[in-house]
Amino acid sequence: MQVESQKVVILNYTLTDNDGNVIDQSTDSSFAYLHGASNIIPGLENALHGKKVGDEMNVSVSPQEGYGERDDSKTQRVPKEMFPEDAEIEPGMQFHAQGPNGETIVVSVASVEDDTVTVDGNHPLAGVHLNFAVEIVEVREASQEEIEHGHVHGPGGHHHD
Repeated sequence: MQVESQKVVILNYTLTDNDGNVIDQSTDSSFAYLHGASNIIPGLENALHGKKVGDEMNVSVSPQEGYGERDDSKTQRVPKEMFPEDAEIEPGMQFHAQGPNGETIVVSVASVEDDTVTVDGNHPLAGVHLNFAVEIVEVREASQEEIEHGHVHGPGGHHHD
């Protein structure tokens, strides 16, 4: 069976940056996604289309086909008082914040000064060239419920309580 829209795909992968640093890895056949439902970044999904079980490949994904380019306008300095009073704020921490249109966004703490915190609304991998070493472990038909929900259910996937 080939990787195509509305199929569940199970992968093993190692993700590295251009310097060879491992960013993420799943080698126990537990990573599953619904192909064609935008569950993974476009550059990887496009490269997997039409492949089959047992195929192994290296896929290089540009920022445009990954998490986008860095946008400096998404970095801003905010008063430390905007954070919970008892919070020990350190670089690298992530918080949920309200975006300009009222949407919830995740921001990372870039730096902490005396009474100011610099936050970054860019995805941590924005601007990074991503290199995937991928093995396709399984391809199966998606259930009607998975198609309706737009994600994988069951072992290795999403479970509803």
